[in-house]
Amino acid sequence: MHLIIIKSGETIDHRNFGLRLLSFRKDSLTHRTDLQEIDGRNGSIDVGTTFDIRKLTAVFLFKGVDHLDYHLLLDEIYDLFATQNEMEIIDSRQPGKVWSVKVSSTYEPEDITPRSGKLTVEFTAAFPFAASLGSTLDPLTFNSDKWQVAQGMLPSDDLSYRHKTNRFRIYNAGNVTIDPSEDVPLDIVYKGASSNFKLANKTTTQTVSYSGSSGSTDTLKLEGLRHLKNGTSIYANTNRGYISLAPGWNEIELSGTVGSFEISFDFHYLYK
Repeated sequence: MHLIIIKSGETIDHRNFGLRLLSFRKDSLTHRTDLQEIDGRNGSIDVGTTFDIRKLTAVFLFKGVDHLDYHLLLDEIYDLFATQNEMEIIDSRQPGKVWSVKVSSTYEPEDITPRSGKLTVEFTAAFPFAASLGSTLDPLTFNSDKWQVAQGMLPSDDLSYRHKTNRFRIYNAGNVTIDPSEDVPLDIVYKGASSNFKLANKTTTQTVSYSGSSGSTDTLKLEGLRHLKNGTSIYANTNRGYISLAPGWNEIELSGTVGSFEISFDFHYLYK
């Protein structure tokens, strides 16, 4: 058992710092339910639940060659976990899932001997879900080293995220909705000609429509909440809608397409 740490684009194995992982655990989700009280009515009205931040805790044992080396090593460890930007961590027991975190508390070694000690490092995931290491446009096979068992995936022959027809299905293997309104990345790219283009997710009843047109060499892109044509915003000429993807199958329908085209869906699955 070990952690892979991705910091500023660099992939780091903590074992190279003399750290041995004793335990790594994640807290359960914290439910944040909004209850509204109304005078003269029993109880409260449940107006919805969201999830709060997520805590993850790693316990390490580390040893130096001697007492001096122990303290030099500790400085390197402090530098390893010091960051103003989010870092990513991957538990080797679940190598297909990645957490975006920051260290959330101070920590100091619990000395065991003059040259060894134990550290407990607490991380906070501002977004409380793990993401799949691979994206839907990566090869959907275990040979790609980006996937693991128990990720909710179907046989790769049943999954496709590039389509050339007006009706198809997109599978969200995670147990969390891919929702761009919550800053969850979702890139939908349409390449081809169109007139009054419309994209509808029949499962979520959401639509995005564009009142303009595109040529056979043009690209329309839904980048989260942004609507682009060849990299330039066309938001003012759309219905200002967006598409999310519910867990499981999503029935997708296109209209306004002209001639041959290709549309792709690029996102990472999310897990509670």
